[in-house]
Amino acid sequence: MAFLNEPTISSSGIVRPTYAEIDRARLTANYYAIQQHVTPAKVLAILKANAYGHGLVEVAQHMERLGVPYLGVAVLEEGILLRESGITTPILVLGGILGNQIPLFLQHDLTLTASSIEKLQQIDAAAAQMGVQARVHLKIDTGMERIGVHYYNAEGLLETAVHATHCHIEGIYSHFANSDAANLSYSHLQLQRFNQVLSFYEKRGFAPPPLRHMANSGGILQLPESHFDMVRAGILLYGVYPSDEVQRTVVVQPALSWKSQVVYFKVIQPGHPVSYGSTWQSDHMVRAVTVPVGYGDGYFRSMSGRAEVIIRGKRYPVVGRICMDQVVVNIEWDSAYNGDAVILIGEAENGTSITCEDLADWAGTIPYEILTNINTRISRVYVN
Repeated sequence: MAFLNEPTISSSGIVRPTYAEIDRARLTANYYAIQQHVTPAKVLAILKANAYGHGLVEVAQHMERLGVPYLGVAVLEEGILLRESGITTPILVLGGILGNQIPLFLQHDLTLTASSIEKLQQIDAAAAQMGVQARVHLKIDTGMERIGVHYYNAEGLLETAVHATHCHIEGIYSHFANSDAANLSYSHLQLQRFNQVLSFYEKRGFAPPPLRHMANSGGILQLPESHFDMVRAGILLYGVYPSDEVQRTVVVQPALSWKSQVVYFKVIQPGHPVSYGSTWQSDHMVRAVTVPVGYGDGYFRSMSGRAEVIIRGKRYPVVGRICMDQVVVNIEWDSAYNGDAVILIGEAENGTSITCEDLADWAGTIPYEILTNINTRISRVYVN
C-alpha cells in the first residue's frame, strides 16, 4: 500500500539540500537508558506519527534489531506498513477502531485496543469467523476522557474479556494526562483509579493478570510506581523531554538534527523590506542568505521574527516572514557562501546549538508538534 514515508529524492538520485539526520547510536543509547531505568518492566517503543518525525520504517527496523519486545503505533495504516516492510515484532495499535477494520488487524497480526464491551464483542466475533485468536489490550479511561471504558464502569469490560472465546487478552492499560507536570496530584489519582480496576484480577484469582502498562514518557521519568509490566516510551526515546517541568531522571540525547545549506547570498540595502508583508527591514546595509526550508516542510510560519539558525558556528536571525519553501537569514556583515551548512536543529562543532524546544518556544507550541511536523518532503538520512 502507498504511504507517505519516502525521502525527497529525484530519479537521478539527487537529494534535496534540506534534510533530517537521524543518529541511530543515540536511539540505541536512549533505549538502553530507559530500559535500565524501568527494569524489570519492558519497553514498548512508540513509533506513531512517522516515529515522531524520525522515519517510521527505519526506526522500527532499528528497534527490532535491538530486540525491543513491543512496538506501538496510533493507526491501522501505520501497523500495516510496518508488517509490509517485514517487521515481525508485536505491534499495538493505540487508537480507536471501527468494526470494518478488524479483519485487517487480524490479517496483519496487529494487536487491537478494545475500548468498550461492544468493540471487544466485535473483535471476538470477527476472530471467530476467521478462525484465529485476536491479540487484545483493554483500554481503561482513568481521566483522559478520550477513548477507553471509564474506570468506574470497567468491570463489565473485564468480565466480557474473561468469556471471550477468540481473544487473547494480552494487556490492559491506561494513559496519563499530566505526568510531565511538576504537580503530579492528578497523575496519582489516575494511578489510584487504574489500580482499583486491576484489583478485579486479584479478586477473581487470575495470576498473573494481563500485561499492565500506563507510563508514558512523563510516567517513566516521574512515576516509578506506574511502570508495572511495561512502559510506553515516546518522545523520550528520541532524546527529547516531554516538558520543561519534568524531572530528568533518565539521561537521553536528541537523535534528530535538521540541516540545510545556503543557496543564495545577497546584500540588502537599508529600507528594503524582506519577504511577504514587508514586516522587516534594516536601517543599515546587511548581508543576507537564503535557505531552502519553509512552512511547507514544517518550519512553522509562526516562528517568523523569532527563529534563528546556525551558520559557521554562530546563531543568526531569520528575518521577514517564513515562506512556504524558503527563509532569509540576516548575517549582518559576516561571511557566508553558497553551500555553507545551515543547522535548523542540532549542534555545531563549537557547541553552539538549537533544539526542537527552541523551535517550539518560537512557534508557541510543544516539541512534539515540531518533530511530527517535519514532513515527508524532508529526506531522512541515517548515521552511526
